[in-house]
Amino acid sequence: MKKIVTVLLASMLIFACSSKKDGNMIVQGNIKGLKKGTLYLQKMNDTLLVSVDSVNVFGDGNFKLTDNVESPVMYYLAFDSKTTDKKILFFGDKGTITINDNIDIFGFNPEITGSKNQEVLNNFIKVNNKFKNQRLEFIKKEFEATKAQDQDLMTKVKTDFDRMIRRKYLYTTNFALNNKDLEVAPYIALTQLYDANIKLLDTINNSLSIDVKKSAYGKRLDKYISEIKAKE
Repeated sequence: MKKIVTVLLASMLIFACSSKKDGNMIVQGNIKGLKKGTLYLQKMNDTLLVSVDSVNVFGDGNFKLTDNVESPVMYYLAFDSKTTDKKILFFGDKGTITINDNIDIFGFNPEITGSKNQEVLNNFIKVNNKFKNQRLEFIKKEFEATKAQDQDLMTKVKTDFDRMIRRKYLYTTNFALNNKDLEVAPYIALTQLYDANIKLLDTINNSLSIDVKKSAYGKRLDKYISEIKAKE
């Protein structure tokens, strides 16, 4: 009887492992300097962040995680220990995605390859970071102008800031339009243009390829636009 139970448990374990290996996305790589810890592969399920796979790492920092991707969406590679909780955000997709990083600066500047959506998103982030830096400069200028009670300077700062925001919106819209065949397009629209003119969102939504419209972010963008129009 004990032998039968042992065989059944072993069979269940093999089935569980083999079914996990059947995932159409493999996330692998190395976290330099990680001697001991657990890495989690996570994604959003509605509004809840859930772990879909995990692996204990010992010694060399190498890891391999899997999941079944129905539609390319954002994933998190999270490192959890008794003292820290850090995450790497990346665009999950079918195939093999390689993530290399250093535990000392985990999540700050990881090397991610194997995802076309991630590659395009990286290009967008480089330019978008420049807009973020400009925004910080305007905040500083506004503070100084307010402190000096210089009304003319305050007006100029506001005018220049509004122009910068318009440039950012137009750049973001054109970037999404140029990548309308990738799921990154509706993702960028949702995360960067949620407070923009509805016409910009409509322009992006109407340009998306049929496959992207059917994707998770394509559906969310269409729903978001419909909700905004319903309130008008």
